[in-house]
Amino acid sequence: MIAKVFKGIWAGINFSRRLILNILFLLLVIVFFVSLSSDDDQIIIENGSVLRLNLNGPIVEEKTYIDPVEAAINDATSGSEAPSEILLDDIVEVINEATNDDRITVMLLDLQEMPKAHLNKLKQITNAIETFKQAGKKVIASGYYYTQAQYYIASHADEVAMHPYGSVAIEGYGMYPLYFKDALEKLEVTQHIFRVGTFKSAVEPFIRNDMSDAAKEANRVWLGALWSEYKQDVAAVRPFDESNFDETMDVYLAKMKAAGGDAGKYALDHQWVDSLKTNQQVRQQLIDLVGAQEDGKTFKQVSFREYLSLVKPPIEFDNPITEKVAVVVAKGTIVDGERKAGEIGGDSTAALLRKARLDDKVKAVVLRIDSGGGSMFASEVIRAEVLALKAAGKPVIASMSSVAASGGYWIASAANEIWAAPSTITGSIGVFGTFMTFENTLSKIGVYSDGVATTEMAGFSITRPLNEKMAEVIQMSVEEAYGRFLAVVADARNMTPEQVDEIAQGRVWIASKAQELGLVDKLGDKQDAIEAAAALAKLNHYEVKTIKQDLSPQEKMIQDIFGNASIKSMLGLQTQKTSVLATQANLQSVISQLSTEVENLKDYNDPQGVYARCLVCSVAQ
Repeated sequence: MIAKVFKGIWAGINFSRRLILNILFLLLVIVFFVSLSSDDDQIIIENGSVLRLNLNGPIVEEKTYIDPVEAAINDATSGSEAPSEILLDDIVEVINEATNDDRITVMLLDLQEMPKAHLNKLKQITNAIETFKQAGKKVIASGYYYTQAQYYIASHADEVAMHPYGSVAIEGYGMYPLYFKDALEKLEVTQHIFRVGTFKSAVEPFIRNDMSDAAKEANRVWLGALWSEYKQDVAAVRPFDESNFDETMDVYLAKMKAAGGDAGKYALDHQWVDSLKTNQQVRQQLIDLVGAQEDGKTFKQVSFREYLSLVKPPIEFDNPITEKVAVVVAKGTIVDGERKAGEIGGDSTAALLRKARLDDKVKAVVLRIDSGGGSMFASEVIRAEVLALKAAGKPVIASMSSVAASGGYWIASAANEIWAAPSTITGSIGVFGTFMTFENTLSKIGVYSDGVATTEMAGFSITRPLNEKMAEVIQMSVEEAYGRFLAVVADARNMTPEQVDEIAQGRVWIASKAQELGLVDKLGDKQDAIEAAAALAKLNHYEVKTIKQDLSPQEKMIQDIFGNASIKSMLGLQTQKTSVLATQANLQSVISQLSTEVENLKDYNDPQGVYARCLVCSVAQ
């Protein structure tokens, strides 16, 4: 009798569960078809419109995979929506399309919510802006204030307008990481560091309280080169020379005193901006220039994301007839195993390269790298697929984005050619191993580990001290790995290991210098690399195909439903976006640095515990 009662209860629960799931599924299907039937023509571009380039999210080479249901729920519960990542390719495509669109006559650079970005990404955007201007179209920049990255883009406008109470923050480049040696000692955490290379500073935050002289020497060189390029580029498009950049506090203080402490006047006096205007004044200027919308409230315009939705097909179509140059993006820290889009897993990224190799229509491959490295083992798994592509007769071009250092250089080394932007951070050829043990920390609270084992090698744990002889073995393996790294680069670059060692030692280089040293073949952007790959494959007519991870049918359907803004709104999940004040960002910076260092620990999953990673390169991204 009891069994029958529980069986009946379970049957009722199971029926309710299936009913709820079926209702939910039916709701999703209805919403999905409603979204398909929505009128895309609601976005109307009037003749003489303004393209409002409002870049309100991180600029990336590849978007990080986010579960769409989870993202929608987070939006609903958090009360705010974090800025979504923006593909660099999408920005360039939008500007290029607008250049040839007779309906677009003006571009408004609305960069207020654009976060920092590396110089090479900014330069690809400004190159497209210059082409837009060459078509006889006007560009106006307007903002409350300008950060260094925002100003680089804004400087290419025909007019740079700023709010009278605003400011321009051109600070140069610097890096001041946090160091935790004393803190770890107070907690009695035992550090085990194994490394090779005078300049391999990836582990310094854990073993020092300051930056080593060797690290300072190397960092000054590439930071200085980055700063010189920034100044040259801005001075070339503004009515001043490089001496206008303030590099000492004395000069800056004197200029601010002359302006009476008014940052807006300072910017205007020294030609950083062309005019001081409120939003209302800029709005009226654009109304006078292109005319007002039908409601008369503002100027005729289309936003970046609206225009992108019109020029980029919602479903990518792969022409089965044409020959292809495939692009595989490797963005993020290199870790062992599988990872979703926007991260580099040794197995998953190798699978993308293998997918290109097995596609008969793919005749050449561009490996687009934006990574400071990571697991040496995973890097080698990826490099092996690059070699397999070459063996299959398909040339490979390594195209370096902001950073391709350490493991990022490892996976690039086997390519037929290595291309990089002049400002790319590369090199950092060195390896290290690191982990912590907590035997002393635990003993402070009366916790100990003890026992027996059949061998001296068994029983390793972070709760126990590291055997000194095992430490010697690990150091030997790290040194052997460094020798292997030198051999890999030497073989690929037609150099001797000794020649590579002279420019390796974990040292970071700017790509323009790396080219002189033989680590980079040519300087150019992603499009240059694509054209080079096509030339090596002797392709006159081809299409570019980005190789992506395949989504399951269920993932694709959910992404289509919950990734659609109109659907979010229908389901009551659309929330008002709240801006983050600059002061809040500054207050959070120290916490962010600390959390980043701790978060990085999760990526130390190399099976052999050996890493080729450049942590200092994070400033470049």
